Parts: sequence; C-alpha cells; structure tokens
Amino acid sequence: MTAAAKPALKREPVPGESSQSPHLNLRQESLKELFDRQAFPFAHNLSTLDLFTADSLRSLSEKFSGSPRDYFIAGSAASPETKFYAVPNGGRSPLEALENLDKVSCRILLKRPESHDARFRDLLQTLFGQVVDLLGGLGRERVERLESAILISSGSTTTPIHFDPEIGFFSQIEGEKFYHVYPPDSASEMEMERFYVRGRVDIGNVEFSGLDAQREQVFRLLPGMGFHQPQNSPHWCGPATRVPFLTRSCFKPTFRVRGAARALSIIAFADWEFPPPIWEPIRRQMH
Repeated sequence: MTAAAKPALKREPVPGESSQSPHLNLRQESLKELFDRQAFPFAHNLSTLDLFTADSLRSLSEKFSGSPRDYFIAGSAASPETKFYAVPNGGRSPLEALENLDKVSCRILLKRPESHDARFRDLLQTLFGQVVDLLGGLGRERVERLESAILISSGSTTTPIHFDPEIGFFSQIEGEKFYHVYPPDSASEMEMERFYVRGRVDIGNVEFSGLDAQREQVFRLLPGMGFHQPQNSPHWCGPATRVPFLTRSCFKPTFRVRGAARALSIIAFADWEFPPPIWEPIRRQMH
C-alpha cells in the first residue's frame, strides 16, 4: 500500500474571508520586526485575480488615453547603472505601447488605476487594511495618500537603479523576475535629503557605483510570491531570461502617513509564459 500524499500547504483563511479574497500571507512576527527595516519574502494569492489578465489590462490601458498625467512610458535601460531619466520616454499612448510590446522593449506606468476602474480601489483598500491590521494600527500616524499604479513592460526590459519614496510589498502574478535590493541606509541621510526638495522626489539620483555589493539582496519573483521593500531602498530589476518579448505587469498601491512621512506600496507583477513558482529568494553570488 502506498502512503497517502501529504496535503498541500494552505494559508488559513481569516474569519469572514472567502478563499477567493485577495490577501498577502504575511507573518505578523516578521512584519512587526522587519517592517521598513529589511526586505523579506511572503506569499499571496493575487495571481488568481481577473484584474491582471491580458484582456483586463488592455481594457484598462484604453481608459488612460485622455489622462496624460496618469501614465509614463519609457524604454529599457542598457544596464542597471544607467541614469534613470536618461532612458528614452514618451511617444506612444498606453494602448499603442501595449500593442507593440512584441516589437519594442518598453515600460508602461499607469498611475492611479483606481480612478479609472473601481475594482482597483477595492483591491487597494483590502490590502491596505490587511497590512495595517497586522501591524496593529498606525499609531499616531495618519494616512495622507492612498493610491496605486500599474507597470506593464516587455519581458526583456531592465529598470535602472533608483529608489521609491514608499514602503513596498511586491507581489508576482505570473512569470519570473529578479529584483535587486539594497538596505535603505545604503545611501547616507545627507545623500537622500537632496532627493526631497519642496515635496518632490527625484527617484533616479542613485549612484550605482556607490552601493555595497555585499549588502545586495536578490529576490527571484515567481507567481504567488513577493517581498517587502523598505522605504528609500535603492533597487533595480531585470528579466530572468534573455527571451526578448514576454509581457509583465505590476500593481502598486501606495499610502503615505503623516508622522513618519512614510508610504506603503503593494506591487503585483504579471509575466506571462514563464515557469512555475519557486518560493526561495536568492542572494546574488559575488564574483
């Protein structure tokens, strides 16, 4: 007699939550200990959502055509150290860029999709609530901004070194992507201060050569897995393979709270036609 197969590990549902409800499977102990301090992995079920199918994203991109302030289109960087704003940008509408992803390498940023599709507003509120509940609330901090973004790109693209002025929870939807992250203190407070001028942030001014390679963490993102990124952590991301044109997308809810002047982003990537998930993050092998 053969032994019975072991049941697959499953996340225990939150009381009152259906198995189809979007969720981030965050360990409360890790979240409280490492939140905004150190990158760490987690699992999620966002890859099951219809919001991130190709047809859904194509339909959404059409709604942005009349809102030029709500999108940004750029090409792929030649290398991680490329200056962020040196990469060619503009020249196409989101739909035009999306329909040409199999011909040119580009990145499409759709800002505030919740203003164009109420389903993204619901998802944003749901994930925001889960993180805040696990943290035990925000204390004296209050939310100043709650919004999201979606990044759709060709599979061969590289996003050069930069930092985000928010705390992030990146969630892979489908496919494979490598994310290279450095601790938030990799740049000195004096260096970071110059980015925050009159309420504006220049996310591109990070000197790649000044980063300590021994402190780099590399996460291999695949469907159903993600990682937490502290605010102001320098990072860059690129394709896992050299296959030229495979589509990927990213959902990025953010909130900013007064007090710690922090923001949170929950990012979901979707790359089609890649292999099944591998759950272990990996650290770059230094040569």
